[in-house]
Amino acid sequence: MADHRSCEHQPVQTSAVLVLNATKRPLIPPPSPPTPSLLSPPDSACETPEALDLNTPGNPINKNDEVERKWLNDGLHVLQIEAAALNSLATLYQTDRTARLGFTTAVDTITRQRRLGGRLIIAGVGKSGHIGKKLVASFQSLAIPAVFLHPTEALHGDLGLLGPHDVVMLITFSGKTSELLQLLPHLDEALPLVVLTAHTRQETCVILTHRPDGILLPATIPEPETTSFGVAAPTTSTTAALAVGDALAIAAANELHPSVSSVFAKNHPGGSIGAAFRRRAPQTIRDLAVPWDRMPAVGDDALGVDLLRAGFGAAVGWVRVGEGSVVSAGRIRTLGNEQLSQVARLVPGLVVGRAGMIPMASATRVDQAEVHLREMWASSACGADSVVAVVDEGSIVGVLEATVVLREMGV
Repeated sequence: MADHRSCEHQPVQTSAVLVLNATKRPLIPPPSPPTPSLLSPPDSACETPEALDLNTPGNPINKNDEVERKWLNDGLHVLQIEAAALNSLATLYQTDRTARLGFTTAVDTITRQRRLGGRLIIAGVGKSGHIGKKLVASFQSLAIPAVFLHPTEALHGDLGLLGPHDVVMLITFSGKTSELLQLLPHLDEALPLVVLTAHTRQETCVILTHRPDGILLPATIPEPETTSFGVAAPTTSTTAALAVGDALAIAAANELHPSVSSVFAKNHPGGSIGAAFRRRAPQTIRDLAVPWDRMPAVGDDALGVDLLRAGFGAAVGWVRVGEGSVVSAGRIRTLGNEQLSQVARLVPGLVVGRAGMIPMASATRVDQAEVHLREMWASSACGADSVVAVVDEGSIVGVLEATVVLREMGV
């Protein structure tokens, strides 16, 4: 018998509903559901919900706020500790005789050796080395030649860069950095040595016990960094070292250059700093001059010591003598001990009267003054310390040394 299972009718699965004997109607699609915008819900459904206030009681605390608050507190703690350390350092240099003597001796040594053609050689290891490199850049920009010497490289040939008139400055917080101690015996003892360290007494600094003639430059901090921050990472100590080094650079530059800003502008022509200097660059000779009315005055019978007191007590360094004579800061510095008790006018080459000055109108442009002075220089009619009198309507309104103009123009 044939198998008809494959032909069996299976029920049809459908959702259609058949109504028997119903009249057949045309198919009409069901109506679309109403558009939401046409609905008219209660007014309360359109009300804007109230903003959630995280600060109200019962709301959870925003953990991000707590984390950020901790970050700020950590940062403020560091800033406050380092600011306090700098204040303490300033007090040290105001009150401590050893610190004051070390600073003034360091300035005098660097400037004296620079006038002999020497440079400042700075050495350090680790973070102190990085501080040293920054200080080299600062001294260089202030026209005080400086070079960084890595202690290890020095022992492998770089000692050859040391010159006979150089000054060596070692930066070491501990005062006993092993690499610097290894370098020390190979430094010519004729070269002045400055040690920038946390020590305030020479006998506690190991390096200076090997070089008692060295100059101690304290960069101490009130408390160890482990106490301040729980970690010995150089922070306050490097800030202190950098600050003392910057102070040394500015003080030395002010001693060496009549116009530090002009020197810096010449060495830093790039960036926003250079642009700012170009905008306010001196235009006339009067812009460079020391104002006549800002100079302290002494009488015609003043002694050399009177000039010394007046000059070093004034910001400009120059001193007026009598009615129309002056003494420049540079000339005052040449006074010898035996000349301090002499009448200043009797010291050869010290006091310059109006007849010995080079007169220039106050409106003379700096470039015009430079051309004129170069011509005089070529004919030996003036020297670096020749005094230029800036004249306005017949009266002297300012003075400056010829070298200021020549340096301003890069001569």
